[in-house]
Amino acid sequence: MSGTAVVPGVLTATGHPLQRAGAWAVALLALRAGPEQVTADDLDRVAAVVVEDAVRAAMAEKNTAAYDWWKVLFALYPNSKATHSKRPRDAAALREALTSLFAADAEGPSTAEWPCTFCGARAGALWAKSTLPMFDTNTALNTLPPNVPGWPVCRGCRIAAWSLPYGAWVTAGSVTVLGCEAAGAERAFTARNMRDARRIMQLGFGARRVGARPELNAVRALRALRSDVQAAATLWTFKNDNQEPWLRVVRTCQSLAHFLAVVDSNAEPRRGWRLLELSLTRRGTDGKVVTSGPDEAARLLFEADDSHSRSLLWTLHRLLHPRENSWNVRDRAALTRLALTYAEETLGMKPHLEPVATLVADWIEHGSGSPRGRLAEYRQAALNDYHLGRLLSTAQFRLTLDGRPVATGPEDWQQFIERRPRAWEHRMLLASRVIQLIQERGVTVSDATGSIDDETERLVEQPILEPADEDLGDEMGEM
Repeated sequence: MSGTAVVPGVLTATGHPLQRAGAWAVALLALRAGPEQVTADDLDRVAAVVVEDAVRAAMAEKNTAAYDWWKVLFALYPNSKATHSKRPRDAAALREALTSLFAADAEGPSTAEWPCTFCGARAGALWAKSTLPMFDTNTALNTLPPNVPGWPVCRGCRIAAWSLPYGAWVTAGSVTVLGCEAAGAERAFTARNMRDARRIMQLGFGARRVGARPELNAVRALRALRSDVQAAATLWTFKNDNQEPWLRVVRTCQSLAHFLAVVDSNAEPRRGWRLLELSLTRRGTDGKVVTSGPDEAARLLFEADDSHSRSLLWTLHRLLHPRENSWNVRDRAALTRLALTYAEETLGMKPHLEPVATLVADWIEHGSGSPRGRLAEYRQAALNDYHLGRLLSTAQFRLTLDGRPVATGPEDWQQFIERRPRAWEHRMLLASRVIQLIQERGVTVSDATGSIDDETERLVEQPILEPADEDLGDEMGEM
């Protein structure tokens, strides 16, 4: 980690994701518009809040709601005075010990000073793993060089480090922070999490909506941006305790805000998104939600750095595959339009589907054998470049020999059979369009007729990105 140039002010939001998230939390706790507006008096007040909440959590009995905030602190600062197994059991003693962590740096000619590890400002305190999240390993208190007691951290960044859980998405064992090129999205994400944090302190994790995920909070924050704002978002999720620390990073594309605006303002892709949310929702035997569709749909908009994440286009592709309860024409068109909108607005693709989709649909409808059998054959070849190329050749020859017009050429095939970036996505979009065409033509490939009942139709018409269960967090106001 490298320090940045010295910036005037008591608090600076730097490029370090954890420090930046903490700085935004400090600003909102102090009721300021941004970190740069925080004053020294604000730091005093925020530090007092942080200390009191930590003391209350450390003194709480296990298996109580109040103890859940201690679990959050343990996930971040496993060796700190507030979370250590040998922590003081006297509230006054613990309060005094924690307060000293956030004291103003001493001044004077004999005082040792260093540039802050995060912001480059003057720092008189040295911190290590016991007080800093995500520093060093799980096998030692710290891995600093010999005779180096810690990292220099200024007062503003020390308070930001411990304000982090207020503005982050927290669980009993992990923390998620948002980094975004648009400050407005960071502020909105922090504000939602602050309301959630206060509720956890009062009622425990049991009060959280079932199936809730940080991706939905992040997508809502991006959705509030203007549609012309190009801003990628990154979610950093980590655990820092002394067992098995880990870090997972997922990102969105820069044009996500524009994609969400297009979906919001157009009936067909908006309907497709709601159908996606409903299809991802799972309910228990008692009828209560166990997996939230809006949260799971928002998760699909993020790609993991390690590529271990689900793709929105792949999920839509699986939904659009023929099945016993096949979609009706309107809903299949809505899901297909959603897939095309995502490909065009978010991935920057310009798919030219119609000629090849028409060729395959004509072959399924008019080729030898039953349409159901030819559709099954296409399904097996749809996502493989070589097998799809063979099928297109077969279809073109069959239709030509039957005297039917074929209006495709090599340039139409290239995007589907060549091994190049986004070719896989092109093939998935082609499959969606083919199935849509044969359904529009009334080609019978299944005995089932897709339909939805009145209650499902009512749910489809509800706003997107709104969980089925009421989220009280938006109604609690600021802390």
